[in-house]
Amino acid sequence: MTALLVRTLSFASLPVRHSRIAWSLRRNFDSFSSLPHQENHYHYHCKSQPHQRHHHLSHGPGCLSSSLIQHLSISSSYEPLFRKPNSLYFQTRGITMAATDPVNQLSAQLEKLGSLDKFPNCYPDRNPQDIYRAHITSILHEITGVDTTIVYNALQWTSSLDKGDMVLAVPALRVKGKPNELGQQWLDKWPESPLVEKPVLNGQFMPFFFKPGPLTQALIPTALKLGREFGTNKANGLKDPKDPSKGKKRMVVEFSSPNIAKPFHAGHLRSTIIGGFLSNLYAAAGWDVVRINYLGDWGKQYGILAVGYERYGNEEALAQDPINHLFEIYVRVNKEIAEEKEEAEKLQKDGKTAEAQKILEEGTDEQARRYFKLMVDGDEKALALWERFRVLSIDRYKETYNRLNIQFDEYSGESQVPEAAMNEAAKSMLDAGIAEESDGALIVDFSKHVPGKVGKALEKPIVRRKDGTALYLTRDISELLKREEKYHFDHMIYVIASQQDLHVKQFFKIVELMGYKEIAAKVQHINFGLVLGMSTRKGTVKFLNDILRDVGDYMHEVMKKNQDKYQQVENPEAVADILGISAVMCQDMAGKRINNYQFDMAVMTSFEGDTGPYLQYAHARLCSITRKANLSEEEIASADLSLLTEPHAINLVRVLSQWPDVVQNTLRTLEPTTVLTYLFKMTHVLSSSYDHLRIVGSEPGLMKSRMALYDSARIVLNNGMRLLGLTPVDRM
Repeated sequence: MTALLVRTLSFASLPVRHSRIAWSLRRNFDSFSSLPHQENHYHYHCKSQPHQRHHHLSHGPGCLSSSLIQHLSISSSYEPLFRKPNSLYFQTRGITMAATDPVNQLSAQLEKLGSLDKFPNCYPDRNPQDIYRAHITSILHEITGVDTTIVYNALQWTSSLDKGDMVLAVPALRVKGKPNELGQQWLDKWPESPLVEKPVLNGQFMPFFFKPGPLTQALIPTALKLGREFGTNKANGLKDPKDPSKGKKRMVVEFSSPNIAKPFHAGHLRSTIIGGFLSNLYAAAGWDVVRINYLGDWGKQYGILAVGYERYGNEEALAQDPINHLFEIYVRVNKEIAEEKEEAEKLQKDGKTAEAQKILEEGTDEQARRYFKLMVDGDEKALALWERFRVLSIDRYKETYNRLNIQFDEYSGESQVPEAAMNEAAKSMLDAGIAEESDGALIVDFSKHVPGKVGKALEKPIVRRKDGTALYLTRDISELLKREEKYHFDHMIYVIASQQDLHVKQFFKIVELMGYKEIAAKVQHINFGLVLGMSTRKGTVKFLNDILRDVGDYMHEVMKKNQDKYQQVENPEAVADILGISAVMCQDMAGKRINNYQFDMAVMTSFEGDTGPYLQYAHARLCSITRKANLSEEEIASADLSLLTEPHAINLVRVLSQWPDVVQNTLRTLEPTTVLTYLFKMTHVLSSSYDHLRIVGSEPGLMKSRMALYDSARIVLNNGMRLLGLTPVDRM
């Protein structure tokens, strides 16, 4: 169904200074009337410029005003489709939402708005707050004379609704004078605005409260029109936002990186969750994202594993549970190596040197070293067994990744870095005078290349052993250069634990010293702290699959306590698994990445407080309200949004309008907690509104308008949860 106009705007009534707006409105309105419905297509192209969806925003004065009118007069409703398991998704169709003469209201208001300029990173068709940000900027520019770019960037979002919808720190405008006096002078000149209340100075801060009517008329149609894309802005990922034909920027994210033949532990879990989130974030921002899993799949430990498998391997156990079977073998053989070493030391002390030497030369550790030497030399039999272990491990890892909503574009690994490439890297370092020989090994003495304390802090890492074998630094350098050649990336992120901070700093600095300054400038280390309390009472590490099983079982028992709801859930075991995973992931993302946190089953599985199950409950409740209301899309489309005047409705609109800004801010913080904290804040406002904004039993007009508001809330919550990597459930 095509989008329809609510009412025709009389362009002739507009003053000359808005003629450009009139032209823009007429062009946009004409183009809407001929647009066919496109499934999952959330933006409209202007008929005159089919390949530039933001074309109408780029003409300077007036374009934002026209965009605002477009929002308030034309919108879409959605269809809730329960097509994917345990999740409610949205598809949009171009349908007009009724409003109380929004076009007539704004045609009068346009005269008061004046000209609004197009600012960088300003997209009012995707972010309603950009309308207000641009409007406030124009007013402050006229009052203060400060450059609009400075003003626009100085307007910040607030930590809570009682502090306003937007705030300006007076000193941020860089005007000489006392902030309090300057602020008062500006307030004295503040004109009447159709969009914001007159601000009141609070110390050095000038908070702005948006007038709720226009905000509601802008937010809800935008959220319902964009659906799954509300909050995102693909322009962030363009090489040139002014010329989309130049294509997307490419982001490479390396994360997870477990050691094959070993189960996931807590450190890999954190890297996986954070890396998955960052990949989702940049994909939502329009980047071409390449997800790489750089496996620990090479080294003498695979010689140990091969020797152990020859002794204790069982084909049936390998087929049934390859990772745990191989891990048990690895632990058993490592124990034997430790015992042999202890015995050799005892014999040495007793003077039995020959016997001690025989153990060292023929023992398990030496056998493993020889086996790995065969692998390095390309022995087909040795490599075939190793390759089998690798493939089986990856297949099992994929099952875990699927549960966490994570897919990889490439499974790379230490084994994929050619010896020749590492030798070439070592030779380049030596020839450039970066590396030097020390006791037969090759080292980098950073104190000779980086002045002051920084150089000393980088220490003297070994890049090649005495026997000529390369170490991690050389391998990482070679792999980075290969990726640059293969992907020509614009940016690359390494998600690696903070214990490796020194290694990563050494790695990046060597790349820079080798002359690859442009590559070094494009790489970034995203680090994270430890998970505490992940060991069993015996001091052994608890593995991820065991944790997810235990948490899922616990959530299943909780669900069973409400038999009425339990009977309505189509696949309770699968839902319980999703709830358990949500509990684990939200606890991991609750604080800043760099902080350690205590793994606490009781806290993470609670429905009270800020937890994963609480978010899932909030989403399921919204889905339940939709089912009970049983309104058609046409009924939702005819909602009169001017009826949403209750304080709880207004506060929910205000917090929902922040969502696009939250996503933009997250691109700066790269912290999952930025999104998670917002979702908890929003669901708290949502929860407090239910008693005041009832759906069932309310007057038909109110029911439709409130349902449109709750649908917007559901879109935001669903989008936020998916951005974090969670799977929203619609029943629980």
